[in-house]
Amino acid sequence: MNASCVKHSHRSNKLWRRGAVLFSLLGMTGCSSIGAPSFPLVGAYFPDWLICVFFGGVGAAVLRVVFITLGVDAKLRFHLVTYLSLGSLIGLLGWLLLFGW
Repeated sequence: MNASCVKHSHRSNKLWRRGAVLFSLLGMTGCSSIGAPSFPLVGAYFPDWLICVFFGGVGAAVLRVVFITLGVDAKLRFHLVTYLSLGSLIGLLGWLLLFGW
């Protein structure tokens, strides 16, 4: 390879990297064009996901009480993983039902 081919190869490599970086930044626009999804609560606007996190935490706590009452909690091996998963499931279902349709 001569020196001009090496320069051309290096230049096209730089262009490819710059193009890839610019293309990947297109998806990072976020909610700037229409605003973040939020709801008013006592005069302040809260993001929608915050209420779903609250529902998930409360739902997991309620399910823990129900599981203890039924005796299921004693049979569980990984309590933290179980209740985090149940809370996530309840929060995501809340998001789907309240805001996803």
